[in-house]
Amino acid sequence: MSEEAAKETEKTAKKKKKEKGVFSLYKIEGDKILRLRPTCERCGTGYFMADHGDRYTCGHCGFTRYKPSGK
Repeated sequence: MSEEAAKETEKTAKKKKKEKGVFSLYKIEGDKILRLRPTCERCGTGYFMADHGDRYTCGHCGFTRYKPSGK
């Protein structure tokens, strides 16, 4: 019976939610604001590129920049 209770607590454990919105794009250090993601080279400032693990992609124009491989 204790094994079943342990399995139920594992299933009902809540996952930590990721930050949404603007909080995931900027970091504040002192009085400076740092952009955590690069901006699109074609579209200019204001268009952040999405992080896909091995590449960055612009959702506005479709521009893709690949990350350097760590080999």
